Order: sequence, then structure tokens, then C-alpha cells
Amino acid sequence: MIKKPSFPTSTTRPLLKALDQNDGVKKVVKQSADELLVINAVLKKGIPDQVQTGDVAQALEKTADIEDSIQESAKNLAEVNQLLEHEVDERILLERELLAAKTPLTLANKELKKS
Repeated sequence: MIKKPSFPTSTTRPLLKALDQNDGVKKVVKQSADELLVINAVLKKGIPDQVQTGDVAQALEKTADIEDSIQESAKNLAEVNQLLEHEVDERILLERELLAAKTPLTLANKELKKS
């Protein structure tokens, strides 16, 4: 996980917001998948095998498919989070390098103005 800068800059602030929002969505999606898994397991266990035919069988199969889809979405969101974290880390590093390069130039400019 990234260390968030004390003072997010205008370039990192939107990425940090996107990262936080994505993380929230990822948690909701994961929780939904977990709940659907439990519901599907209860239904399969509670409905006798001889009744698990026709529409009931299709509904059970569809919930399993939806569960898989939600799990895949949670995985994709986790990958997006990693990409966002990497981008934020890179921007923070570049901003620090830029600040380090600008500081001597600013001091030199002040010295030139004094002259």
C-alpha cells in the first residue's frame, strides 16, 4: 500500500480520490460476492435435489454465474487499485524530484534579482 503524501498536490489528489473510491467499490463488490455465495449454498442445501430442476435449477445456476462474475469484478478492481497505487507512487516521486530541482533554481533566481 502506498504512503499518502501529507499534502496531496493537484496532480496526486485526483488519483488518490480515484484510489479511495475504487477501494470502496472493491469492498462492496467482494462483500456482495461473499453474500451471494452464502445465499446460493443455503438454497442448494435447502432445496431437495428432486426440486432442483427447470426454473429452480436455472436460477441456482444463474446465481452461481453471477457470483463468479462478481468475484472476477472484485479481482479486476484489485488490479486497477494496484495500477493506481503505482501511478500515485510514481507521481509522488516525480514531484519530489521536481521540487528538488526547482529549489536551487529558485534560490539562484533570487540571487540574480538581488544583483
